[in-house]
Amino acid sequence: MLSEVTPPLSYAIAKDGVRLAYNVTGEGKPVLLVHGFASSRLQNWGTTGWIDRLAQEGYRVVSFDCRGHGLSDKPHDAESYGRHMAEDILTVMHAAGLPAANVMGYSMGGMLTIDLVMRHTERVLKAVVAGLGANYFDEQQDWRENVATALLTDDPSLIADNEARKFRIFGGQKGKDRLALAACMRSPRSKYTPDDLKASQRPVLVVAGESDTLVGSPFGLAKAFADGRAVILPNKDHMTAVGDPGYKRAVLDFLAA
Repeated sequence: MLSEVTPPLSYAIAKDGVRLAYNVTGEGKPVLLVHGFASSRLQNWGTTGWIDRLAQEGYRVVSFDCRGHGLSDKPHDAESYGRHMAEDILTVMHAAGLPAANVMGYSMGGMLTIDLVMRHTERVLKAVVAGLGANYFDEQQDWRENVATALLTDDPSLIADNEARKFRIFGGQKGKDRLALAACMRSPRSKYTPDDLKASQRPVLVVAGESDTLVGSPFGLAKAFADGRAVILPNKDHMTAVGDPGYKRAVLDFLAA
């Protein structure tokens, strides 16, 4: 199992000087992994078995910590996030020597993957957008502000909103920086309409848990892409879907097709 200090740990430097920690594992066709909010390359992809499984299946796996997360630098101002985060993917790809790659993102990472597909199509071979669904089109800024406020609350028991409290507990785990996470949550995110997404010509797989009320149906998002398909994971929610064997099988089949 991977650890936070598993060599070779490398750093790519973003245009604004932020250091981005990344690992390269295995040999073969490239897959770049983009983790979810308040997670890390290790927590999202290492401890769930994704990195080992993809490497065993003959892929060169590049996993990195988004700014504000893991072992990457953690700015405390919202202006350091937003548009910088999709550009960070390109920074890591350049550092790892990847002209193009299959890209898989979970939750926040899925949003960043969509942004990459739309703005830098030539860098994406196939895209997996997981932990997202039809609610992608309806996310409200006030909900994100509630989460950011919750992250800055010292006592989680004082948070009335159940989802916001879950984010606070998750973001309060050892080694995480709640100030950086709140800044990340408050930063603007690129969003696309169904008509925008229809212009994309890359194959896209959308995956979500059946019980993931946070994101809604993956079919509602997949149908917006010109070449989109969806998989729903029975009895899984936003947290439990990440390591699901059915998720892994669906992705491996999609990448191999």
